[in-house]
Amino acid sequence: MLNVIVTDPPRADLEQVDKLAEYGVATVHEAIGRDGYLGPAIRPNQQGARISGTALTVLCWPGDNLMIHAAVEHARPGDIIVITTTSPNSDGAFGELLATSLRAHGVRGLVMAAGLRDTQELRDMAFPAWTASVSAQGTVKETPGSVNVPVTIGGQLIRPGDAIVADDDGVCVVPRLDVPKAVTASAARVAKEDKNRTQLADGALGLDMYNLRPKLEKVERISYAEYARRAGEGS
Repeated sequence: MLNVIVTDPPRADLEQVDKLAEYGVATVHEAIGRDGYLGPAIRPNQQGARISGTALTVLCWPGDNLMIHAAVEHARPGDIIVITTTSPNSDGAFGELLATSLRAHGVRGLVMAAGLRDTQELRDMAFPAWTASVSAQGTVKETPGSVNVPVTIGGQLIRPGDAIVADDDGVCVVPRLDVPKAVTASAARVAKEDKNRTQLADGALGLDMYNLRPKLEKVERISYAEYARRAGEGS
């Protein structure tokens, strides 16, 4: 593994990134072609938080959080720290003290494919975190890794400076250069859903709105009595 700290990666425009938080993970994920979702294994430590920011990426060795400390020096306001390990590990690599340090440098939250601890303290201080596991077992600070290099979580490639969106539904990444297009696509999707919501509230059926009836042409409609008769014949 190449041990490097990249000091000045390009970041997505923060004003554009902030707009993604208005739409949320599910909308952004759908709007960009059902892409970017980090999967159901990355879950929130809290409820009700919705953030977006630019990725400050960290690659650590299992059971070692040295590079998280190294990353703090290179954090910028609006960043979300994104951490993974060179092989799967659930040790509690991040807690309240690191959150306090990162917040002082303007970091908005944490996404991590490893273990979290001090979970209540993090909720109390309103530092949002999305992680793969929770573990009271801590880590050492011994082995160099990397900061601001591409990392992979949930099969998704995350480059430093990419946009991260996180809420109760999970986490989504949007490539840095695709952020303006994602904002436009998300706004269009919200407008479409607002129209659909109005129709559904007025009693319209999704079967008709989405032209789904042709897909049910081979599905036979029968009465309960007929269903019971046929079920009985098969018993």
